[in-house]
Amino acid sequence: MELAIILVLSACIGSFLNVLISRMPQNQSIVFPASHCPQCETQLKPWHNIPLLSYLFLRGRCAFCHTKIPLRYFIVEALTPLLVLFLYWVFGFSIALLKYTLLVFLLIPAVFIDIDHKLLLDKITIPGLVLGLALSIAMAPEKFYQPVLSALAGGGLLAIVAYLGLLIYKQESMGGGDIKFGAMIGAFTTTGNILFALFAAFFLAALFAVAGMLIGK
Repeated sequence: MELAIILVLSACIGSFLNVLISRMPQNQSIVFPASHCPQCETQLKPWHNIPLLSYLFLRGRCAFCHTKIPLRYFIVEALTPLLVLFLYWVFGFSIALLKYTLLVFLLIPAVFIDIDHKLLLDKITIPGLVLGLALSIAMAPEKFYQPVLSALAGGGLLAIVAYLGLLIYKQESMGGGDIKFGAMIGAFTTTGNILFALFAAFFLAALFAVAGMLIGK
């Protein structure tokens, strides 16, 4: 029962993450208007918003104008519970599960927005950095300096990569958003596994980018 609740809730959150991915780059409200088709602007019925099932039932098309719904919606709704399930398997029902689940909920919209718009939004990375530091320090207040150092390491590593890219290619290969993205990941992790966390994040981003090109988003 516990596992079923986690899967259902995380799938619903995945549906909400799709709203963030669609609206945040446009500076639109994530609350109003209610969910609607971006093509015909018809408000969706509650049964059109059931994670995963609605996409399959509607065969990936709007129920009203039959415009094709980007496969990204289904991918995000499937990926979110799968990642949370993996974290549950690793950490069990614990504070660590909560912390890394929140990181996943930040990474997914950040990565997919970056894929679509080549933009890492401050409205995700900066609150994420603060949240990561707060949670990490609260979990181990006697080692309050570790998440701070890890955040500096995460941002610093990407700053070095950006500088080297500028020297080699004579053009900006990474921006300030990437540096803040690295710092956010570092705030949730430790200096010991920051390299792995950054590699995993960028590997997933590359994987999603390739998938997006193959399916035409």
